[in-house]
Amino acid sequence: MKKQTILVTVLIFALFNASALAQRKQKEYPLIPSLNAYSFSDLLIARNSRDKQQVYSLFNLLDWCAANQIKGIDPTAYFFPTYPEVPSDDYLKKLKDRAAALGITLTGTGIRNDFASPDPKVRQAGVELAKKWIVAASKMNIPVVRLFSGEIPKGYENRWEEVADWMIESYKECAAFGEKHGVKIGIQNHGDMLQTAAQCKYVLTGVDSKWAGLIVDTGNFKTADPYKDIAELVPYAINWQIKESPFEIGNQTPTDYTRLVRIIKDGGYKGFLPIETLLVRGKPYDPFVLVPQMLNRMHAAIKVVY
Repeated sequence: MKKQTILVTVLIFALFNASALAQRKQKEYPLIPSLNAYSFSDLLIARNSRDKQQVYSLFNLLDWCAANQIKGIDPTAYFFPTYPEVPSDDYLKKLKDRAAALGITLTGTGIRNDFASPDPKVRQAGVELAKKWIVAASKMNIPVVRLFSGEIPKGYENRWEEVADWMIESYKECAAFGEKHGVKIGIQNHGDMLQTAAQCKYVLTGVDSKWAGLIVDTGNFKTADPYKDIAELVPYAINWQIKESPFEIGNQTPTDYTRLVRIIKDGGYKGFLPIETLLVRGKPYDPFVLVPQMLNRMHAAIKVVY
């Protein structure tokens, strides 16, 4: 009788585990909410007054992500301790290995650059910086390096295509270099030279490279209906910045996450969806609270859509 009881118990336990495993598999979706490190910008740029070391590092943020079951992170380049210079190979390896040990994917990184400057020396400096960080990204198995376009230069407000053509030449050089290292360049609509879907597509068409795509910033389209622009650009997306509102920073109209996820699904994108919370003047800001709240809303929307 004891053997039979043990056998029944084992069978019940096995069935329970199988059921639990099936449920876990059912909860795996083709869209994975993740984090853009810029949400923790103030902490990551803070330095100890005595030794000038980071108060809160990317390693600390990785540990926090692991504790909160966040599966992916974009470690923006300017939160590395030596930016704009690339850290040592030892540092890059330690960061890559730490992320891997925690089961976290490094989904992208990004630099500061200005490809809209009328000064070709400024544009070329941005290209050279991009190349350094493309090499660094390849060493960390990061697939995408985000590049800005730049603000519309004074005096060129009615000469958009002329400036865009400068940008295209810079992006072309970066994409060709990225191909050699297995890293794509991500062109972000940042509410500057790139404010609409049509402008983004103009630049992408000009670059004409499989090694260039869009980082769709859902909060930086300067149009009446940003969701329309987002829908047009989903097929070009290689990474994202999901914002709290589809309008300017501080706007009280929250993102309709279910609508956004449905648009992303219909456009055929699969992969990580980094979110980015932002400090708004006059409002308390705590990324340790706001990031989990936003991620929960994203997860809930994905469950509804799928």
